[in-house]
Amino acid sequence: MKSKNSESSAAKINHYKSIIILTYSIILSLSIGAVSFLTLNRTDTILKQKVLEMSAQLNMQMQINLNSYLERIEMLATLAFANEINYEYDDTKQSTDDYDNIKTRETITEYLYNICMMENFVDFGIVYSNNNFVGKISNGSLTMFGDDMYTDLKNMVKRQDYSDGWSAGFDGDYRRIYYVKNIHENAILVLSFYASELEHVFEHSKSNGMESLSVRLIEKDNVIIYSSINGEAGTVLDKCILSRINRLDSSDSSIIDDQYLISINQSDAEWYVICSLPTEIILREKNEVQKSITVIAIIVLLFNVLATICIIDKLMNPVNNIVSTLDDKAHKDLLTGILNKRSFEAFTENSLSGSKEKKSLILLDIDNFKGVNDTLGHEYGDKVLAGVGAILRKTFPESDSLLGRLGGDEFCVLINTGKNDTVSYTEMKCRELCKAFSENYTGDDNSYKISASIGVAFFPDNGMNFPELYRRADKALYHSKHNGKDTYTLFSSDLEESE
Repeated sequence: MKSKNSESSAAKINHYKSIIILTYSIILSLSIGAVSFLTLNRTDTILKQKVLEMSAQLNMQMQINLNSYLERIEMLATLAFANEINYEYDDTKQSTDDYDNIKTRETITEYLYNICMMENFVDFGIVYSNNNFVGKISNGSLTMFGDDMYTDLKNMVKRQDYSDGWSAGFDGDYRRIYYVKNIHENAILVLSFYASELEHVFEHSKSNGMESLSVRLIEKDNVIIYSSINGEAGTVLDKCILSRINRLDSSDSSIIDDQYLISINQSDAEWYVICSLPTEIILREKNEVQKSITVIAIIVLLFNVLATICIIDKLMNPVNNIVSTLDDKAHKDLLTGILNKRSFEAFTENSLSGSKEKKSLILLDIDNFKGVNDTLGHEYGDKVLAGVGAILRKTFPESDSLLGRLGGDEFCVLINTGKNDTVSYTEMKCRELCKAFSENYTGDDNSYKISASIGVAFFPDNGMNFPELYRRADKALYHSKHNGKDTYTLFSSDLEESE
């Protein structure tokens, strides 16, 4: 699917190429020097702008991935509150029965260790104001905090509305990242993991051509929490990068000049994701072309206008391909190859606006996907998500549908049903989708089966825009989830009334 931006960029490039060729034909003596300069300068501008847009998209994807990761950690932390004994027990107010205290502590510790096994946590425990603790507290943390452990952890609670907080770099040690949450006035939950765990969060967001992108996570005081460059954690952000960030307007998230391309976004933990790339790397291919053009241009000047036209054509075609490739990557989800959330919503709204054709919005969520990640690992999880993208492309023809990944394991399809009976056609596609999932296995021995829960809303009967259709498709999906999964549900007014 080609975007309007891509078509517009291609049209502009063709327009400039026509002007250049005409100029070369009229004034041969001036064309080689003047047009070569203007063309290469224009190439710089177009290439920088497209890379800037792509970098902003990648940075935003990294921010979304980071927020999802931190939200998952916070969700796991809330599991510590699932048992009443965990938040009611107070080690500072022990009963006189030592046996009951020991059994209670053992019960809480066992429960916390079971949760801890779900992730590669360094710490997962409850610390009391008397510095006693239950659960898993590493020797490294005990040594680092010492006798002031409870007080130091309490000071990490920075989000008063949620009684929790994220912290890194305690006592100059940036190897661990801590999440803390108040349990009661004498107890605080602490969870930590190694900062190196963030590597997979950021590396999966990079696309082809952007492998040299440097990724950093920094605090408000510009100290680096995580960096894709070894040895930078705990140091202050380089002044060259910081000075360029300070030049950004509040409405901008990216900047490019002759030295650096930089993008920045703030995460939910009030940290900043910063991506940087030397401009010379971006323009390396263009500079190689420029060297060749300079040599060829001198030869062409000695011959004729036809040779000059061929040179210009060879110059502009690679630029057109670069612009088209960058534009395509900016709109697609890098893992599955289908539209990302922002582009899917924008294209869907454009398709629905003023349309008189009947359409259907199919929302699907992968059943048991968390089990894939927990049992088989995130690498298998990524393969499953990529496989979902392949299933969607095979099931829904590109000519009458839009395919998008809204985030995590949630996908969406907009179908233009055309002259077909909308409900019947959509149900047929849903059945095809369920059948495709029923044949999908993963794991080393193909023993792990996944399925999809599906919800469907119809345009214009169930909504006139994407938010309305999404909300009703989500209700239908929720109904599928609670009716055995691996099925589809069409939205009806009964679902609205059942709330």
